Amino acid sequence: MPESRKTVLPRRRLPPAAVCVLTLAALSGHGAAAPAGESGQPGGDRPPNIVIITADDLGWGDLGSYGHPNIRTPHLDRMAAQGQRWTSFYSQAPVCSPSRAALLTGRIHLRSGMFGRRQGVFFPDSGAGLPAEEITLAEALRDAGYATGIVGKWHLGHRPEYLPTRHGFDSWFGIPYSNDMDWRIPSGPGRRAAMFDPRTDYWHVPVMRDEAVIERPADQRTITRRYAEEAVSFIESHRDRPFFLYLPHTMPHMPLFRSEDFRGRSSAGVYGDVIEEIDWAVGQVIETLERLDLAERTLVVFTSDNGPWISYRTHGGSAGPLRHGKGTTFEGGMRVPGLFWWPGTISPGVTQAIGSAMDLFTTAIVLGGGAAPGDRPIDGVDLSPVLLGTGPAPRETMAYYRMGELFAFRLGRHKAHFVTAGRYGLPPERTDHNPPLLFDLGADPGERYDVAAGNPDALAAVVAAAEAHRAGMTVAEPLFDLRGPG
Repeated sequence: MPESRKTVLPRRRLPPAAVCVLTLAALSGHGAAAPAGESGQPGGDRPPNIVIITADDLGWGDLGSYGHPNIRTPHLDRMAAQGQRWTSFYSQAPVCSPSRAALLTGRIHLRSGMFGRRQGVFFPDSGAGLPAEEITLAEALRDAGYATGIVGKWHLGHRPEYLPTRHGFDSWFGIPYSNDMDWRIPSGPGRRAAMFDPRTDYWHVPVMRDEAVIERPADQRTITRRYAEEAVSFIESHRDRPFFLYLPHTMPHMPLFRSEDFRGRSSAGVYGDVIEEIDWAVGQVIETLERLDLAERTLVVFTSDNGPWISYRTHGGSAGPLRHGKGTTFEGGMRVPGLFWWPGTISPGVTQAIGSAMDLFTTAIVLGGGAAPGDRPIDGVDLSPVLLGTGPAPRETMAYYRMGELFAFRLGRHKAHFVTAGRYGLPPERTDHNPPLLFDLGADPGERYDVAAGNPDALAAVVAAAEAHRAGMTVAEPLFDLRGPG
């Protein structure tokens, strides 16, 4: 594997008043944690392994622990029962590329230019990728002595200079962008139909190992199983040192593929088959950690990169009681499952605290003994007080962006919509709201009842918080619209 050619900016610790970092010594001694070693780290003097597993387009309501009546997810349900289940956990964007950029950098995607005015994500003809100047979680943890690996979908730039191996990952096995790209059938009415009856040769998506293409087109029927095998191999190979494993699954993004072992297995149809295979893959990771006596040394997180692609109906998943889905700034587009599992350290429970996938950046660095970059704004906050039972949730707000535009903003239980719009041919039509709509997400997570007229003070507070957020937001030039040669 080629050595990363990226120049990484120096790190320095943020002052205590900043949004980030506590030292690990400050995390010791709390009742929820396992006995601390000399360093003050829960479970001994070795920093914890970090495993972040994401699904692609999985909805808030698609798991048993989040209320799905038919899809069986025993391994994820076990994570929920033995760890923490977050009910107000968010992706940072309603589509793939910007959401993934935020998770890995701890920054709202506008700061790094990971958005477009015409394109919402990167495509096979895109000429850009995650900028070299961005510091990823993989780089930060590698600097702290971690082995780093990614197994799964990248979607942050497919050209050599943008691949995971140039952004802090020691190894990579997976696909560079979404599984519905690189079509090999003509455009027209038959294209959408092909999504419901897919063949692997309809798409020329490559499978890559590090920086080399090893298979094209990808045999997507076996991709989830192979991801599980690669994840197990990575864990086994790095059992003797701290490791960071990022496992972003390709599924259940359309088109849906599953292995023969899971074909027809779920009463919820093809989509259920796919989710149940992802659950099996999570089980492989959990069982490997337990077999190697690493479970109590490892934080495992499961979430989704955005909400369900509901325009595909039963092939697109469910947001449960939440409104709309992928591509929108309604709750169904960005509120996703958030499961945290760390036996002996995280006390089991359900939390309604607000969290975001970009908070995983700061949280993992804190737990790994490092410091968040101090030379740039970091939007992710440290969730460890909630995870470890030592203090209140640090996040009170959530910004909802679409195509670089702030559509909505949440402060506590209230959410204001400045713009509403459907996506992928679904209503509503775009509407700019003045005054904004206001929803009480505590009483009405489905965003059915506008309460702005009766709550002027609450609306004013959310609007003021949104304006303060805008004033502090730095915006880079958008990168998604840049096309490559040819």
